[in-house]
Amino acid sequence: MQKARIKLASTNIDKINQVCGQIGEIAEKTGVELRGPIPLPTKKLKITTRRSPCGDGKASWERYEARVHKRLIDLGIDERALKLVMRVPIPEGLNIEIEMIDV
Repeated sequence: MQKARIKLASTNIDKINQVCGQIGEIAEKTGVELRGPIPLPTKKLKITTRRSPCGDGKASWERYEARVHKRLIDLGIDERALKLVMRVPIPEGLNIEIEMIDV
């Protein structure tokens, strides 16, 4: 039996939750098996820079952090369901990857 594994990644968690909800509605409508969305560990990208460009004066620092949220969804393969998933509008800044796996 085959399944479609959908991986979602974005810095904006609201966009991920919106697309996961739409995929869940499609699975409910078509009656295919759905596992997920499974939250994967959030990757934190941290950057620390010095505030003063020349190096003189007080040694103060700026700290920036970008968080990359990830979700994993396993969807039973059904031709109609996959066509509907492909038509889901993907917001800007959301990375989606679909692959077929054997179970």
